[in-house]
Amino acid sequence: MKKWLIPLIIFGVIAFGIYNWVVGFNNTAVEKQETAKTQWANVESAYQRRADLIPNLVNTVKGYASHEKETLEGVIQARANATKTTIDPTNVTPEQMAAFQKAQSGLSGALSKLMVVVEKYPDLKANQNFLELQSQLEGTENRINVERNRYNSLAKDYNVFTRKFPAKLLAGMLGFDPLVLFQAAEGSEKAPDVNF
Repeated sequence: MKKWLIPLIIFGVIAFGIYNWVVGFNNTAVEKQETAKTQWANVESAYQRRADLIPNLVNTVKGYASHEKETLEGVIQARANATKTTIDPTNVTPEQMAAFQKAQSGLSGALSKLMVVVEKYPDLKANQNFLELQSQLEGTENRINVERNRYNSLAKDYNVFTRKFPAKLLAGMLGFDPLVLFQAAEGSEKAPDVNF
C-alpha cells in the first residue's frame, strides 16, 4: 500500500464526517425553523379569526347602541391597525414584534371598552346573536393565547438548537438567525386595581 494513500483516506473520512454533520445540522435547523414558521401562521390565523368576528360584533352592538359611536369607531380603527401589521417570523426584529403586539393589544383594549359599553344595554346582553359572537370571541382569545404559547415553545426549541456549541458556528454561516418570542405586554406584571 502506498504511503500517500493512508493520509488521503483519513482526510476523506474526516471530510465525509464534517459534510454529514453540516448537512444534518442544516436539515434539522430548516425543519425546526419551518415548524416554528408554520406555528406563526397559526398565530396569525387566530388573530385573523378575531378580526373577522369584529365587524359582526360591531354591527350587532350598533343596532342597540348607535349613540356609542366613539367606542364603535375605536374598535373599527383598532381592527384596521391590527390587521395591517404583519411580520415574517424568520426576519423579525424585536421592534417589529413589539409593534405587532402593540397593535393587537390596542384591539384587545378597544374590545374591552366595547364590552363595558355593552353592560349598559340589558336587551343587547340577552340578544342570541350577540351572546354567540361574544362566546366565539372569548374562544378565539383563548385560541390566540394557545397558539402564541405553541409558537414560543417551537421558536425556543429552534433557538436553543441553533445557539448550542458547535452548532452556533454553523448557524451563523448558514443564516439561521434566532426567532423573536412573544413577550408580555408592558405593564402586565402589575395586577389591575379592582374597585367596587
